[in-house]
Parts: sequence; structure tokens; C-alpha cells
Amino acid sequence: MNRNVGNSVRNRVAYNSIESRPPLALPGGARVAIWTIVNVESWSPLGPMPRAVLPPPMGQVLLPDIPNWAWHEYGMRVGFWRFLDVLSARNLKATFAVNGTACAQYEEACLAAHRGGWEFMGHGYVQQPMHVTSDQTAAITSTIEAIAKITGAPPRGWESPGLTETDDTLDLLAEAGIEYVADWVLDEQPLPLKTRSGSIVSVPYTVEINDVVISAVQQHASDEIFRRGRDHFDRLYLDGAKAPRIMAISIHPYLTGVPHRIKYLEMLYDYILSHEKVMMWTGAEILDWYQGQARTDTTAN
Repeated sequence: MNRNVGNSVRNRVAYNSIESRPPLALPGGARVAIWTIVNVESWSPLGPMPRAVLPPPMGQVLLPDIPNWAWHEYGMRVGFWRFLDVLSARNLKATFAVNGTACAQYEEACLAAHRGGWEFMGHGYVQQPMHVTSDQTAAITSTIEAIAKITGAPPRGWESPGLTETDDTLDLLAEAGIEYVADWVLDEQPLPLKTRSGSIVSVPYTVEINDVVISAVQQHASDEIFRRGRDHFDRLYLDGAKAPRIMAISIHPYLTGVPHRIKYLEMLYDYILSHEKVMMWTGAEILDWYQGQARTDTTAN
């Protein structure tokens, strides 16, 4: 693995506190911009599942792992369509983080997301860490091509499976034309990350308002996404009076798309929408706003 100083993690991004950086301003004096990320993944029944709801019998992984594969598959057959209904009923558009192989496996869902005006974002070619991807360049290129086949245009954003990156991933993404990433959950505002071919923007993502963490890892009650999301939003809304904030809501069809959780996602959206000075954007819209702010700041100086 390449560990030279120029590619080290800390040298990708300068430390700059939210208290001391140049000011940003959302349109109309808005305080918070919210983006929803719907994650659609390709799980092969031929190998171990990326995560499981049932432990293996007697601690031994048995393949094919029907119950855990089917747990995920349910999300694409049923849960995804609940997301589509919830978002369209509120005139909201998600950012659709999709594995390249899922574009063909779940073409019906992908086409529905595209018709709904959702933004598409690369999410790896298959659902596995970038560290075990034998050819990252090929995986990135194949994912971009698969998305372009559905949407007619390459994606501008990228979320690595499990937010994993090697020392080379950012450089390869930038060289492939990706403009922003969601892997660096270290701020509440966008910021530039250095690559060997210029910079790429980090758009704030979340491991807090994320149903993998809430429901699959921490195993909270069904209403946790609403309770935590409401409290998270309230503080960002308060802090956003001084400096605007970005809030991400990351959901997966097989988790929040199930019957006992979906109403809490609806409740969270309705709570957020009851406030003024809130933007409901996609990742690309956040990127465009941030780049516009950067250009304005450069012009002013």
C-alpha cells in the first residue's frame, strides 16, 4: 500500500474549524440543506453477506445464505417502492447510491428512480470494500458506465461501499471525472480534498442518521431514526443561524423500507418540512451551491 506523505489521509484535507473558515450562505438565508441517500446494493447469494440479520447456525457460515440474502432482496422487491412513494408524496428527490451491477439486476427500480428525478451516485461496482477490489480503476469505470446507461450521463458523486478507501481511491475517482465523495464524514459543510489531479469535494455524509448503524449495528427500536433525526436536525437548525449546515439521511430499502420503520421516516420528513429556511437538495445540488460559493469568494478577493 502506498503510504507516501503526499497521499496520506491527513494531507488530503487541511484542518480548518467551522468557526474560522470563510462564511457560506444558503439561498434565502436557509440554515440547513438536507440530502437523502438511498443505497441500492448488489449482494451475491454465492458468498458471505455484507451483513446479516440472522447469525449462522452453530457459528458456521453456510452458502447459499438464503435468509440473509432474502432479507436484502426484500428491500428491492418491496422496501424501495415505499421509499419512492414517501419521497414523491412530498415532492422530494433522493441521491441514489447504486452499485454498478445493481443497475442491471434491479433495472426496474433504477429506471423508476431516474423517472423520479433522483440523482445517481456511484457506490462501487459490487458491495465490497475498496481494499479488496482487485482493480479499482476498472470497478470505478464500470460503475460510471452502468449508471450512464440508465441515466444518459455519468454520475458526479461517489460513495464507496462501507465508506472504504485505499490511499489511491480519491486519486482514481478524480481522474475518472467524479466531482464529489461522501466517504469523509468529518464536517457539517462541504470541503475540498486534495488529489494528484486537483481537488475533489467532500459533501457531508453521515454514520449517525444512517439506518445501517441505527437498525443493523446498534439495533435500536424502530422509531430511532425519527427521534435521532429530529434531535440532530434541531441542533443543526440552531447552529445554522450562524453558519449553514448540511444534514444527510442515509437509508437502505431492506432496513427503513420495512413496515415497522417506514412511518418514522415519514415523520422525520414531515417534521423537517414544517420548518422554514430549509433546503431539500441532492448531493449534486449541494456541490453546485458550494462551488458557486467558492467562486463568489474568489471573485470577492
